[in-house]
Amino acid sequence: MTSALPPGVAPVNDQTPPPFGAFAPTRAQDAIIALAHRSGLKRGVFRPWLSRLIDLIRSGPIDTRYQGAAFRFHHLASATERGALFNPDYNIEELNFLRAHTPPGGVFVDVGANVGTYAMVLARHVGASGKVIAVEPHPVPFGRLSFNRAASASTQVRLVAAAAAASDGELMMETDSDNIGASHVVTGNAGSHAFKVAALRLQRILEEAGVDHVDSLKIDVEGFEDRVLIGFFAQAPENLWPRAVVIEHLSRDEWQDDCIADMQSRGYTQKGRTRSNTLLARD
Repeated sequence: MTSALPPGVAPVNDQTPPPFGAFAPTRAQDAIIALAHRSGLKRGVFRPWLSRLIDLIRSGPIDTRYQGAAFRFHHLASATERGALFNPDYNIEELNFLRAHTPPGGVFVDVGANVGTYAMVLARHVGASGKVIAVEPHPVPFGRLSFNRAASASTQVRLVAAAAAASDGELMMETDSDNIGASHVVTGNAGSHAFKVAALRLQRILEEAGVDHVDSLKIDVEGFEDRVLIGFFAQAPENLWPRAVVIEHLSRDEWQDDCIADMQSRGYTQKGRTRSNTLLARD
């Protein structure tokens, strides 16, 4: 095990990446992406195939816009980046829910921000007077998140290179699939490719960001959501409790405690549910 980065990953600041636009899609790539946008090919089952096809035309990432924000999508090994590249309405129900509960100038927190497909979109919504806190522990998505923030000129986005957790310290992470977005905290025996990341309590993250309230929060941390949220709600002052929450429920069988039930006991009600996420708000 290594104490810093996963095997084969260089520090994200080793070299300056080409500017946004250097990997604009070719005419052939753009035609395929446009076809996906206006057809059933944007569905998840087709996206890996489309990703391989446009990589055959020209290998490497694609620079484009999603929901108005600028992104460099490394689509081959990232389901999230493929989704946003080929589907202009990717996670649109969740995004619209968050936008409806977050006023211009408001505060949005993205726990498990990945490359920023929520954070950068909500940054455009809250505007320069708002604040977005994007929490991402994995160095590879964090490097892409940093690039996308710069490409989108989203100076109101505060990046936190740590895992949100029940206590401050360190945690082990690993990626056991070809989808980097599925990287997760190791709660049992760590494999040979596991690596350490910093861990911070969500309350500490918010206090260090200098916010006095949270309008909305999205959390997707691959089955670790309960460890982040239950202690937070038990200890944090109510002014820091988010007014609306989008929580991924796909890995809820890995929860030690039902954090959705815990939120409901604190006054949150379910306002919607998608295939991947539960949408809650505090009345």
